[in-house]
Order: sequence, then C-alpha cells, then structure tokens
Amino acid sequence: MTPAPQTALKSRSPRALPRALWQSVAAEWVRVWSVRSTWWCSACAFVLTVLAAATLALGAANATEAVREGVDTRITASEAVVSATSFAQFALVALAMLTVTSEYASGGIRVTLQATPVRGMVLAAKALVVAPVMVLAGVLTGAVATAAVYALLSIDVFGGLVVLPPGEVVGDLLATGGYYALIGVMTVGAGAAMRSAAGTLSVMFMLLMGLPLLLIMTGSQVAVDVSLRMPMFAGLAFMDSTDNLTGAPIPYSAGEGLGWLLAWTAATLATGWAVLRHRDA
Repeated sequence: MTPAPQTALKSRSPRALPRALWQSVAAEWVRVWSVRSTWWCSACAFVLTVLAAATLALGAANATEAVREGVDTRITASEAVVSATSFAQFALVALAMLTVTSEYASGGIRVTLQATPVRGMVLAAKALVVAPVMVLAGVLTGAVATAAVYALLSIDVFGGLVVLPPGEVVGDLLATGGYYALIGVMTVGAGAAMRSAAGTLSVMFMLLMGLPLLLIMTGSQVAVDVSLRMPMFAGLAFMDSTDNLTGAPIPYSAGEGLGWLLAWTAATLATGWAVLRHRDA
C-alpha cells in the first residue's frame, strides 16, 4: 500500500475537513482584500448607493409641492437606501463575480483545485468569504447613504420631511446587508457555472432585473406574479420596501420574500457546484 490513498482518506476525515475548509476560507479572505477590484467595486457601490438613495428620496418626498400644500409628509431616511439596492447591487455583483471568474481567466483555478481537491469546499470557501464582505459593504454604504439622505431632506427648503427612527434604520441596514450577502452567494454559484465574467454578469442581470422587468411589461398577471418571485423583488419584499420599480409595496410578506431569495440562492449555488464538480478546470 502506498501512503497516497491513506493521505486522501485522512483529508476526508471528519476532523480534517473543517480544518481544510478553514484554511480555504482564510486563503480566499486574503485574496479578496489583496486585489484592487474589491476596492473599486466597493467604491462604486458606495457612490451608486448615495446618489441613488438621494435621488429616490427627493422623488419619494416630492418635498417642494408637499411643503407648498402644507401636507405633513414624512419618510424614513433608510427607506431610500433600500430602494437604491436595485441599482447599486450590480457593483457588488461584480465584486462577487470576480472572486470566481478572475481565477478562471488567469488559470489560477487549477492551483486552487490542486491545493483543495474537494471542489465543493472551494465553492463553500468562496461563498463563506463573499457573504460577510457583502454584509459589511451593504451596512457601511447604507449607513453613509442614510446619513446623506437625512442631511439633504433636513434642510429648510424641504421642511424637514425626513425622520430617522433608530429601530427602523438598523433593521433596514441589516436587511440590506443580508440581501447583498445572498445575492453575492448567488453570484458565486453563477460564476462557477458560467466561468466567464461576461456570462456571469449577463446571467445575474437577467435574473435580477432584465427578466423580471420584461415579464412585468407583458401585462399578464401570471407573468407579473412570476416576476415578483424572482430574486430582486423577493429581496425588496424581504427588506420591506414600499418604494420600488413596481410602484407599490411587494404584495407578500418579508418572510416569504426571504424564502424565495433563499431558494434562488440555493438553486444557483447548486448549479455552480454541479458544473464545478463534473467539468475540468
């Protein structure tokens, strides 16, 4: 008997697998923060969130007309941040995508798979790193955007039409971070399945915005119901959005929205795992 099979068996033992996973996660964590694309994508997400939130807040408040007519209109500053996820999410999708597709582009995936032969562990490590990075990006950019919206709508010309209830703000920011985390993991699965940046970005755009909006444009109630169960609108329901691309609150609960979002994430990640397992790098 050669020692190689014994080593392979040991690497799959219950004690060795968690250690190997931890090592893979640590390596992915260092890789993510050591490349410039992470910082560029995060910066783009920050700028998009602030600009989109401020623009949507102004539109939602309709402040000048409300003040003129004496209407007591109040909006929660963080609600505009929730609505802004529809636009800012693609910067973070790019960040998550590059954790997978950049390795295929450079050929580094071969080294990764040699270092961690259990391919499911490679995918799991990427997902476990991307998720907290997305939460961090969502909460921090959302907090700054919320402060910007509050400062903007607090000036005299808008009559102080904005409120900042701590409980709602914290809930909105955490929900935003959770949504970005699931979208990031979904992107990891799509990246493993498509292997190219162009293919992954196309799939994620169609899943998040392209296909849902096309279905809504058909005017068919069945098509609209299907579109509202796709990832972006499910995420808006989970975040309890009242101002979104449908023009009205999502017609089901936050819990159901989370369920649909988890289902889409699991399906996409499972597809990526199946492709990674059965195709050569």
